Amino acid sequence: MSSSKWPSFRRTTAGVIGGLVGLVALGVIAAMLITAALTPAIALTSAGATSAITTFDNLPSKLQINKLQLPTTIYAKDPSTGKQKVLTSFYDQNRVPVTFTQVAPVMYDAILSSEDPRFYNEGGIDLNGTARAILSNVRGDSDLQGGSTISQQYVKNVLVQDCYATVEDQKGLTQDKREAELRDCYVQATNDEGPDGYARKLQEMRYAIALSQRYSKNDILVGYLNIANFGGVTYGIEAAAEYYFGVHAKDLSLSQAATLAGMVQNPNTYRIDLKANEANGEANHYALTKKRQQYVLHQMLEEGKITQDQYEKAVKAPITPHITYPKSGCALTDAPYFCEYVTSIIRNDPAFGKTAADREQALRQGGLNVYTTLDWRLQRVAQSTVSKYAPAKQSGFTYGSTIVNVQPSTGAIMSIAQNTHYDVNAAPGKTSIVYAGGYDQGNKYGFAPGSSFKLFTLLAWLQAGHSLNEVVNGTVRVIPHLKNSCQGDWTNFSNTVVGNYRNEPGVYSTPMKFTAESLNSGFFGMATELDLCKVAKDATALGVTYPNGDPVEMTTQTSVIGNTKYGVSPIAMAGAYAAIANHGTFCKPFVISKVTDSDGKDLPVPDHSCKQVIDPKIAATAEYALQGVMRGIGTAAIANPNDGTPVFGKTGTNEGNQTWLITSSTAMTSLVWSGAVDSGSRKMEDIDLFHNWYRGNDLADIRYAMSRKIQSTADEYYPGAALDKPDAKLLVYSNPYYVPPVHKPSKDKDSDKGKDKGSDDKGKDSGSSDDSGGSHGHD
Repeated sequence: MSSSKWPSFRRTTAGVIGGLVGLVALGVIAAMLITAALTPAIALTSAGATSAITTFDNLPSKLQINKLQLPTTIYAKDPSTGKQKVLTSFYDQNRVPVTFTQVAPVMYDAILSSEDPRFYNEGGIDLNGTARAILSNVRGDSDLQGGSTISQQYVKNVLVQDCYATVEDQKGLTQDKREAELRDCYVQATNDEGPDGYARKLQEMRYAIALSQRYSKNDILVGYLNIANFGGVTYGIEAAAEYYFGVHAKDLSLSQAATLAGMVQNPNTYRIDLKANEANGEANHYALTKKRQQYVLHQMLEEGKITQDQYEKAVKAPITPHITYPKSGCALTDAPYFCEYVTSIIRNDPAFGKTAADREQALRQGGLNVYTTLDWRLQRVAQSTVSKYAPAKQSGFTYGSTIVNVQPSTGAIMSIAQNTHYDVNAAPGKTSIVYAGGYDQGNKYGFAPGSSFKLFTLLAWLQAGHSLNEVVNGTVRVIPHLKNSCQGDWTNFSNTVVGNYRNEPGVYSTPMKFTAESLNSGFFGMATELDLCKVAKDATALGVTYPNGDPVEMTTQTSVIGNTKYGVSPIAMAGAYAAIANHGTFCKPFVISKVTDSDGKDLPVPDHSCKQVIDPKIAATAEYALQGVMRGIGTAAIANPNDGTPVFGKTGTNEGNQTWLITSSTAMTSLVWSGAVDSGSRKMEDIDLFHNWYRGNDLADIRYAMSRKIQSTADEYYPGAALDKPDAKLLVYSNPYYVPPVHKPSKDKDSDKGKDKGSDDKGKDSGSSDDSGGSHGHD
């Protein structure tokens, strides 16, 4: 008959008595073990026994059972249910600990029948089995073997687990050295041969007896099933049941339980996931495992745990695996680059450990539960959009494109989509580099932001008290000098002229107009009245730095239009524009909202604090100017969803090889970037996205359709409110280039020499700019 209930939860009386008897009997066994290691001929003499008992009394008796290695699981909330959904996990050992009642009774019957039938009546060691094995060894029949109880096997597994922790604690080990240390430690924890093996076996038994006195039998049994290896990186009965048969441990059948119980003797020999294995594969019906399973079934029959009919049916039935691969790593997720960004934070942020080794251990062994900011609704639309419009690769250079969503009020990154196929290999169209990220995500140099960087000149202009409607000399001309109180002023010694897109002549006009049309020469004119140091400091305050974290420097004229020393990351730029939407409060972009340990206890998370860095009135006025980009003759008017949600934005292009479009409502900021990641054998300035096509669109213009799609989706799920009103003081019209006529008293009443005859309207806008770059490639 099959078991219908679990064994008693209480420590059995026999077990307690067995433990006491074991303490006495172990003295004799100790004598046999220790003296056998020295002079087998006197193994049973009283002198040997006395010496061994003394030695035994001095052995450590309390085994420290540390936390098991557990996978770190990364979650993303399912908006439709509000429940957390597993994104993926990372592990060295795939393990899902279970309680005693979460394992099918038939599994306990199978493991005990085949491994330790007297488990509930012994005190940690099987006196008969151990004595029999020792005597056989003393006679020289074989090496010391057999006689290991479940308690002893549990002890051995605990000591093996401790090897990993011990080696991980050693700093500065190379991978080869680490593996060598692990092998040595494993041998020490499992060796059954020679004097060292005898000594280890004695200590193992001492620990096993102490365990039986300290823990209930049920605790030891489920502890063993949770720690045991079931082949490869599969550890513990729950992970084994799920992996090999696609069921939970509580739902295992007789045939499945007998198969798994047979595995523990030699896990990698009996594993059934290697179908092509010649000795034990699918072609020969997993012959080795089947033979071992039949042994387990026979023992279960002998112990009265199953009927003859159950035995015969199970013996005849083939082993039928249902291999169910656990989610692991980023490659197989629906958001691989978001996943990679999360893991890069875990590997680099001190919140997860002081050293790189500590953080890697936390990721692969720490059992963390990491809850992320991912919104599946935005992520799926972002990914489908970038896949539709941006090719995975281009001939002659490495091409990339990304879409990012950042929530202004919190800094939460809600999507990261990318055109490439996620892969650690650097094959064309494949990469693990997160183009949206920075140095820690593999994007070591960032991307030139082009005219999207004009935001910071606009802010500095307003902070200096200038108006959006102040007329500025925006003609194309030699800019002789720009102030920089940080790195030193810039002087145009070569009288270089930086022009506009398509050689537009430039005009006297206003920052309102310059912003909407992204006129380079207009922003150069604005910069002549500013300190570039202040512009750079605004960028840094809004989270825009070089990928390695160094503050941005503006040391040349073209840095005004985004030709910075190094590039910047898309996420950083999205965060800066999100701060404008958030009334000037910058919230550091983040992907991890909560972390708990395996017991559900909250752990520290990476910083994602918010700080007011721009005066709300300044932010509102900049926002007002940026609305012009999204309407009328603005450079991104075509990207406006026109769904009733007020939005603002900014385009950016650098040398024709980098294109940007950042749009935002009060509720969600969307960024689209595409460009050359690496020029290959070509020069970067020779790459022109305007002359590279995909599905009928040039790669410089796909940003408009991509932006419109993702921003409209964001507006649907995160409705934006009305934008803040600008500061009226910063909208005052003024024209410093207009010189009013001077009337002098006339000596000749017919004279009209004081009349202004030649004043022309220098403030009239006589030209326009397209968003694609200037003579130097900037829009």
